[in-house]
Amino acid sequence: MEIGCESPRGSKRKAEEIDGQAPKRIKALHQDVVNKIAAGEIIVAPVHALKELVENAVDAGSTSLEIVVKDGGLKLLQITDNGHGIHRDDMPILCERFTTSKLKTFEDLATIGTYGFRGEALASISHIAHLTITTKTADSSCAWRAHYADGKLTPAKPGQSVEPKPTAGRGGTQITVEDLFYNVPSRQRAFRSPSEEYSKILDIVGRYAVHCAGVAFSCKKHGDSAMSISIPSNASTVDIIRQIYGSAVTNELIDFEVSDEKWGFKASGWTSNANYHSKKTTILLFINNRSVESSAIKKAIEQTYSIYLPKGGRPFIYLSLDIDPQRVDVNVHPTKREVNFLNEDEIVGCICDTIRAKLTQVDTSRTFTTQSLLPANTRPPTTINSRLPTTTARPIQQKPVHVTPARPYENNLVRTDPNLRKITSMLPIPTHQPTTHSEASTTPTYLNIHRSRTECRLTTIKLLRATVRSEMHANLTETFASHTYVGLVDSSRRIVAIQSGVKLFLVDYGLVAQEYFYQLGLADFGNFGSITFEQPLDIHALINLGVDCEKSSSNSDNDGVEWDMVADLVTRQLVERRDMLREYFNLDISPEGELTTIPLLLKGYTPNLAKLPRFLMRLGPCVNWEEEQSCFDTFLRELASFYTPEQLPPYPFKGQTGEEAEKIIPAMASDGAVEDEEVSKRRQEMEGMLEHVLFPALRARLVATKRLLRGVVEVGDLKGLYRVFERC
Repeated sequence: MEIGCESPRGSKRKAEEIDGQAPKRIKALHQDVVNKIAAGEIIVAPVHALKELVENAVDAGSTSLEIVVKDGGLKLLQITDNGHGIHRDDMPILCERFTTSKLKTFEDLATIGTYGFRGEALASISHIAHLTITTKTADSSCAWRAHYADGKLTPAKPGQSVEPKPTAGRGGTQITVEDLFYNVPSRQRAFRSPSEEYSKILDIVGRYAVHCAGVAFSCKKHGDSAMSISIPSNASTVDIIRQIYGSAVTNELIDFEVSDEKWGFKASGWTSNANYHSKKTTILLFINNRSVESSAIKKAIEQTYSIYLPKGGRPFIYLSLDIDPQRVDVNVHPTKREVNFLNEDEIVGCICDTIRAKLTQVDTSRTFTTQSLLPANTRPPTTINSRLPTTTARPIQQKPVHVTPARPYENNLVRTDPNLRKITSMLPIPTHQPTTHSEASTTPTYLNIHRSRTECRLTTIKLLRATVRSEMHANLTETFASHTYVGLVDSSRRIVAIQSGVKLFLVDYGLVAQEYFYQLGLADFGNFGSITFEQPLDIHALINLGVDCEKSSSNSDNDGVEWDMVADLVTRQLVERRDMLREYFNLDISPEGELTTIPLLLKGYTPNLAKLPRFLMRLGPCVNWEEEQSCFDTFLRELASFYTPEQLPPYPFKGQTGEEAEKIIPAMASDGAVEDEEVSKRRQEMEGMLEHVLFPALRARLVATKRLLRGVVEVGDLKGLYRVFERC
């Protein structure tokens, strides 16, 4: 057997290649192929399946339709009605093609008055989905449930009978369509998103709800308790339009009605007046109670409104057109979306003339939206004498017009005047011993070294920066970018209060600072400043201190760590990589193991050097030195943790120590309590650092990621508080 000798499918063949070949024989397609092709023409999308089912339900005399949709109708499409139901004896042939109760002869098409007539809807659905039908007639003692596949009855489970099963149910029919297009994967992949298909379903349900007077409609997503559409059966047409399309169009509706026996039609509906316009024409067109589309009618209506609406404005219209069935051909489109009828131009002309007359009658007044001129943009009033020539003997004076700016509502005022009293001044300051000048910490001296900024071209750093940008939370970033610092709430839990707009937030500044310093490390990678020690520090001794601290806080019974070897291993590891640490992070270690500089991330902010031993110790086991991207990521995470402000102990209380003191907020500290001098000094330093250094830096450069949401809590909203006060 030769492989690849034939030309590729779909390619042209030369005439000489065809001469020597016998013509291919014509064969009849398999019935399964025929049915799937026909189903693909009739059911193009879930909305078309729903349209057919809704029309069948209305034909059955239903007064209530309940629709449930899952994943845009691809996973589940269920419609329940209270119509006449289906006889049990008709269920075996229910899903066969061209089985219907609405036609007997071809001549019946000339007088057809129902939505459906071909008997192809359920047959087409059964070939491309799993179909279940539960129905009960008025004279039946129970409901009957049957499952269908490829137009025939099929068992619910393998080995069971295909015959319909008796079941409990209410009068009417429930049709459940599951896994639509499960055997047509190319069609299934063509749909963009379930939400887009669901919006199309809501559109078609809304159209039939407007048109079918006396029929209740409800539509919702599977699993949701709230209804997307809920229309009672006694609602008027205007009320339905208001619920589905909004009050803006409903307030500007005018009704019309026109008929002509010569052309054999009658039209009625509601259309918008000249005060309403939108960017897109909304036309609900029903011809003989069937939702259709007509480009000719749409174009004619847009031309009618063009002299009344501003450029680019489009109207809203609901048009119900009843034409003599003998003048209409309904069998011209697989989905019955289009119809042809006689004297189209004359009928459309009559309708447009009626609409034009209505618009002329109500066009005695027009409504225009205006906007007050803002005070900042107010131009100086132009007097009459400024426009007169200089030779005028007696200039005419005009009194200037002063525009009073509109006063904003109290609940919209943003009270963030930095000169006002702050929340920290309302809290009692705990007493402590004064610090002598000799014991005060010296202010660091900054030296500006002129060097050009190095552009980082490492792919791994660019990927890490892109990861941060992809995780950005837009609203939270805007909150930090526009915030005003209120004050430190609790230094032991690392909580501050900030205000953004008219909202007050509590922020975990430890979590936020750690993310900020990590981003700062990525942004300034290879361009860090340096903190230089006057005397070099022995890195081995520092790591030993970190090991002792870590050892005391860990469970020595089951950790299995050889603590005596940790300091030597980490020291050797850092000394071997000192060149990379100096180049990328400005962490300078001599060959003898002496630490001379550490990186400076933020000017005006010095990390707590008591955390330095633990930081150096964690650079060994917590940094992945084998893979480049992971190495940079983990190192910067450890550096950010080192720079993050530490948790301070709670305020001491007179007569209370330990856990008892932690249960009382600092504002309730007694006057007799005395705090450790070093802790008190560090607390004051942190309060100033947070307000004047860290949070101004966050305002300027922080990209708030989604992981920071757990560290920000909204505790107050001015508008919400006003609502509470109004009720009081």
